[in-house]
Amino acid sequence: MTTGVRGPDLGTREETDAEGFGAALRRLRQAQKSPKGAPFYSLWVNRPLGRVFAALMYTWGRTPNQVTAISACFTFAALVAVALVPPGPLAGVLIGLGLVVGYALDSADGQVARLRGGGSVTGEWLDHVIDSVKNGSLHLAVAIGFYRFVLPEHPALDPWWLLVPLGFSVVAGVHFAGMLLTEQLSRARRISLGMTAVAPGTTPRWMSLAKLPTDYGVLCLSFVLLGAPLVFATVYTVLAVASAGYLVLVLGKWYRDLRALDRTAAAGSAP
Repeated sequence: MTTGVRGPDLGTREETDAEGFGAALRRLRQAQKSPKGAPFYSLWVNRPLGRVFAALMYTWGRTPNQVTAISACFTFAALVAVALVPPGPLAGVLIGLGLVVGYALDSADGQVARLRGGGSVTGEWLDHVIDSVKNGSLHLAVAIGFYRFVLPEHPALDPWWLLVPLGFSVVAGVHFAGMLLTEQLSRARRISLGMTAVAPGTTPRWMSLAKLPTDYGVLCLSFVLLGAPLVFATVYTVLAVASAGYLVLVLGKWYRDLRALDRTAAAGSAP
């Protein structure tokens, strides 16, 4: 799931049209978004995989919006399968693979934009709209699939468990909206105060690892367990609880960060 600006430009399209896969990949490695705040899977697995897809798509002449559309096809095909296909080992592997590839391509669209000389506001808008649909529909697909296939076959699983994916959908939606709002409001306020658009600093690796249970990439990988629905339900519940707990903590942090910028602005305007 990509957020915010798509990163530094890597030259104009005219300058790079003759470039091959290897050269494109090397340039992408030299100009990546800041790792600040990124969970471990997203940082060390999804972004490198996205670079490979980006270099391929670029050499094949695909545009960033086309890459976004391809990403959506992989993701939503997997989600339709979660809702409509009986769970099994093969289905779980294919669904997990579809979600992983869709997530990597979601990272690739912005990198293709950089290779072509910069992104567009319409591309950014399209990317975020598709992410918004994905964040809600993924968990609703889990609820539908379990209601249709798992609950009738596994009476040990209480029907009240369906509240877990419904609650997870709310958590995912609030987190995504809060992340975008905080990023954009903070950027605008910092620029108005004459500060750098993004606060300096890095995220320790231990914190990146600590965020693993809340990482969308880990959620994608969990779907390979659909062949064992009760195991998947357990893992999915753990991820839901971890994500809800993290949301509570990060909402407080976001509020404090924005409040600090407001105090700085108020102090600067005081007579």
